[in-house]
Amino acid sequence: MNDLANPDAYGALSEPATLTIQRFLPGPIERIWAYLTENDLRRRWLAAGQMNMEVGAPFELIWRNSELTNPPGRRPEGFGDEHRMESRITELDPPRRLAFTWGKGSGDVSFELEPRGERVLLTVIHRRLPDRGMKLGVSAGWHAHLDVLVARLTGREPEPFWDGWSRLKTEYDRRIPN
Repeated sequence: MNDLANPDAYGALSEPATLTIQRFLPGPIERIWAYLTENDLRRRWLAAGQMNMEVGAPFELIWRNSELTNPPGRRPEGFGDEHRMESRITELDPPRRLAFTWGKGSGDVSFELEPRGERVLLTVIHRRLPDRGMKLGVSAGWHAHLDVLVARLTGREPEPFWDGWSRLKTEYDRRIPN
């Protein structure tokens, strides 16, 4: 197992336009699946939005990142209070795999869950990232959101979301090639 599975590990480009990031989470797998698919749990670490659990089903993700942590930290310029994105489920194998489109023109995302004893290995793969700017934002975003998820699942208070995102974007700028 590479260092991607360490709690604070950075995501990496597994292909030129594909980000892969992993985290070990406290199980069982059904608990993690619920945090991926249930609106009330997913909104606590990523984005709200009801999902009809069927391949082909459309859904909307609604980000309110300033509500993820208290305090939220300093929101960078260019980000509003809310962001919405239309998606569609492309693969579904409960409780092991969920994949969906990522808006228009910015790829697709899959979540893969693999039990490892009392823990679950979560692998997030974001494919077809169109440019370096999107790679930086998505890398920092997934990393920051997964940090919030780890904190929620382990009963810890997450760091202010926006401060973490800004720090991570700077770090990914150093790590991701031009």
